[in-house]
Amino acid sequence: MIEYHNPEGQFGVEPTPYALSTEILGKDQIAIGFLANGFPDSENFLAALRQEMQKIVPGIQAHAYNKGNASIAASDEMLADLKGHCQAVVAAYGH
Repeated sequence: MIEYHNPEGQFGVEPTPYALSTEILGKDQIAIGFLANGFPDSENFLAALRQEMQKIVPGIQAHAYNKGNASIAASDEMLADLKGHCQAVVAAYGH
């Protein structure tokens, strides 16, 4: 007989669905921040993603950001700049 082990762990807290979103399709103009986490090629990945998104929605105005260090949170200044200039943010986390 073959036994299978399920490697999924147990959650300590209930998952909370992510509710933040914005409508992009059909917009004549929308400012989107692309926040790289500092890992190698995170900026290149977001640049490629931005180009593909702009093919679908030409009105996307891109603002590029890079934390420079994946192990730290974005600075208060960077977050304020994102909030002041962008209606949405695409963040690259992981590697």
